[in-house]
Amino acid sequence: MRAYSKVSRKVRSVREFARGLMSTDHPLLVHIVPIRRCNIDCGYCNEYDKVSKPVPTADMVARIDKLAELGTSVVAFSGGEPMLHPELDTLIAHIRSRGMIAGLITNGYLMSPKRIQALNEAGLDYLQISIDNVEPDEISKKSLRLLDTKLEWLKEHAQFDININSVVGGGIKNPEDARTINRRAAELGFSTSIGIIHDSSGLLKPLGPAERAIFDEVSEMIDGRRQVVQNLYSGIRSFQINLADGKPNEWQCRAGARYLYICENGLVHWCSQQRGTPGVPLASYTIDDIRREFLAPKWCAPMCTIGCVHRVSTMDYWRKPQKSDPGVAAGPVSQAS
Repeated sequence: MRAYSKVSRKVRSVREFARGLMSTDHPLLVHIVPIRRCNIDCGYCNEYDKVSKPVPTADMVARIDKLAELGTSVVAFSGGEPMLHPELDTLIAHIRSRGMIAGLITNGYLMSPKRIQALNEAGLDYLQISIDNVEPDEISKKSLRLLDTKLEWLKEHAQFDININSVVGGGIKNPEDARTINRRAAELGFSTSIGIIHDSSGLLKPLGPAERAIFDEVSEMIDGRRQVVQNLYSGIRSFQINLADGKPNEWQCRAGARYLYICENGLVHWCSQQRGTPGVPLASYTIDDIRREFLAPKWCAPMCTIGCVHRVSTMDYWRKPQKSDPGVAAGPVSQAS
């Protein structure tokens, strides 16, 4: 069953890649929030609270249907902690029933053999866990020691693809932990990636010498496993080289078009760090909105560390240069949803 699922995912991924090359009028990746609440509190995170209720299932189903109407390729649940939503499996199954690829970004705390099997049955395609350190501290509770048993369960039971992301920067006390996390994930057979933690605006915090050395070492470990072939998406990392040196990138951010961030209120934003722009209800989002945002330059792009947006935008780096539009916000916006 696991081998069949992997082949099926590859076929569907190739299909969506080809469709993305042929047309720019649909989202490639959407992150959607089913609940803002989280069960842990990491010091650098501005994407959670402790009180929000789950978005009603009927509302989530309607949003998934709308994304299907827009021709979306991949819908991934984000948060908060999406596994706190009581009907998450139903929502994953609905994504798959609408012909889209289903993803999940989680802190991993709520994993168990039973939950993993439920995710298998729902049709989950891929899962990502970011692990920040080996031992928990006041900055992050996403530690390898607390999650290692969960990773073992995933290796044994999961029929979906798994990526473990390690990080440097952003107040992480022991940058060398990224090396340990990456090695452990590879030992378990998972794909791996490394990220640079952003500040509260989603922008760059340059790496110090020790952090940069670890970043380079882990990057070489990832490249040595030929993951560009194994995982084309996480293998797109050239943008991180400039960021590690504190330098800007010249690129065309396609947020609001090829990438959408849908908050718990059902509004479309450029990304999790630029909530409020454009701040348009998903229910009324159209191809015209996609086309406008596709061509709109983003003020925050040069120093952006949001890897998912960089990677999705790579599809279109060669076409349709962006130009200023007086109807599109060009500066920082409020973080409020």
